Amino acid sequence: MQRPSSPGCAPSSRRRSRSRSERGRDARARPILCVMASTPELWAVQLGRLPYSEGLALQERVRSARGTGAIPDTLLLLEHDPVYTRGRRTDPSELPFPEAWYAERGIAIVDVRRGGRATYHGPGQLTGYPIVHTTDVLEHVRGMERAISSALAQEGVTAAGRPQDGPDFTGVWVDGERKIASIGVHVRQGITTHGFAINVENDLTPFEWIVPCGLQVRMTSLEVERGRPGGMACMRRRMAHAYAVERGLRLRLVTPEALERSLAAADVAHTVGA
Repeated sequence: MQRPSSPGCAPSSRRRSRSRSERGRDARARPILCVMASTPELWAVQLGRLPYSEGLALQERVRSARGTGAIPDTLLLLEHDPVYTRGRRTDPSELPFPEAWYAERGIAIVDVRRGGRATYHGPGQLTGYPIVHTTDVLEHVRGMERAISSALAQEGVTAAGRPQDGPDFTGVWVDGERKIASIGVHVRQGITTHGFAINVENDLTPFEWIVPCGLQVRMTSLEVERGRPGGMACMRRRMAHAYAVERGLRLRLVTPEALERSLAAADVAHTVGA
């Protein structure tokens, strides 16, 4: 396990070498996150690519362990095989083609308990599942929007939430019109599951085959906005750090193997809803 204090990614663009005095001025101007050793931890686990069903099952196991206090607040970061998920508010018109049509294109459809409507997950998209304790669901959502916006800003993309426009516009937007991140959550006994999906370097075409989040909206990605490919590895680190800062927690990177040992010690079974 590691205890990073910063994401450690390269700047979003090349800059000239700066003098020692310039670096000193920058350091004094930059806000510093200071956390005490006693500050509660946020575990961040980078899982790579998983089928959606496996990610869903893991969320439930982590939720169960978090609910008993066996583990601290935990952020799962991963990518999924192509899948459409339908939240509790999804209207049938949001997936206008027969399921067989989507299946022919290699995209499964899964109904889930989270709030929100239909969306797409796939390779190249950074999906994050914060399994955390909360007493304020709306603030939990707003916090994710702020953390995502902060991580994107470090990549040179200015984006923000649109809370003033109502729940249908939950997520993060570039210039207020291009959606770069979607959010949907479920809360049970004060513990959250599901979370956010940030378009990093994924193919955006599957969004054109649905009505994403019930809106006729233009989707975008970090790759599109920056005009160059890549960025997933760095975005994972930036997002883990930004979310820890947002929640005022001490970030600890935890391997999937270490997480599994903690779940086993908590006697959490390998089944959904355990």
